[in-house]
Order: sequence, then structure tokens, then C-alpha cells
Amino acid sequence: MKLLDFLSYECVLAELAAHNKEDVLTELANVVTQAHHSINKIELVSILKEREKVGSTGIGNGVAIPHGKYQGISSLVAAFGRSPSGIDFNALDGHKVHFFCLLVAPQDSVGDHLKALACISRLFKKEDFRDKLSRAPSKDEIWSILSAVDKAT
Repeated sequence: MKLLDFLSYECVLAELAAHNKEDVLTELANVVTQAHHSINKIELVSILKEREKVGSTGIGNGVAIPHGKYQGISSLVAAFGRSPSGIDFNALDGHKVHFFCLLVAPQDSVGDHLKALACISRLFKKEDFRDKLSRAPSKDEIWSILSAVDKAT
């Protein structure tokens, strides 16, 4: 499984406006619902907040993978957002989060959902990949980096 199987260019934000966890979830959900009209933003934000109550999706190293399952979609959907200044997301390592990869899976998805989470986690564990994304000056450059790493895996 590759990241660009479920992440599209229009769902990439080079600089999040959000300054807290709830606003990050809302901003990323907004991007997803603009690109995928079958997904309701209010419902999606609610699903993501409920998942965060179970435990933070901030996995460490400046990365968070907020995720949830949504009734009525047939395939995985993702959004990527970057926060150059970082946001307190209650990450496991206690550090601010700079990279957010929101993942929405079909309600009945099990295998693909877990494979996608593993794919994202594996990519973002690479320090050089995170460094390149940190330095990228634009959405186009971020997309280029994401595309290149996707082709290399």
C-alpha cells in the first residue's frame, strides 16, 4: 500500500491555521469534506474527537495520525497538514506535532485501515523524510516529496 493510493493533492495543507488539537481536526476534516462530498464534516470531526478520547494519535517525532471509520465511503481517504510552529496534540513523547496525516476508513474496513496506518507510520519514522517536509517551501514541494517517497517504497 502506498500513501498516494488514498491521499490526493487537494487534501494537502502546507501550513495549518490551527493552533490546538480541536482546530487541527476541524481544519483537516474540512479539507477532506471539500474533496469528498459524501463525507459530512460535523460527523467526521465527531468521529475523530471520539477516537482522540481513547488515546492521542500523536505517535511521537512530531507526527500525529488522527483517524476514524466513516459509514458510507468505499475507500480510504486522507489529508496531510503541516504546522511549522508545532501544536500540542498530547503526543506520546510529549513534544509538539508538526505533521498531521488524517486517515478516514470505510466503516467495515479492517485490513486496509491497518495497512494504511502502518504505511503512514513507516514513512514518518524516517528523520530525513520529516526534515525534507519541514524545509519544503510550498504545497507543490510537499507534494513532490510525498510523491517521490511513495515511488521509492
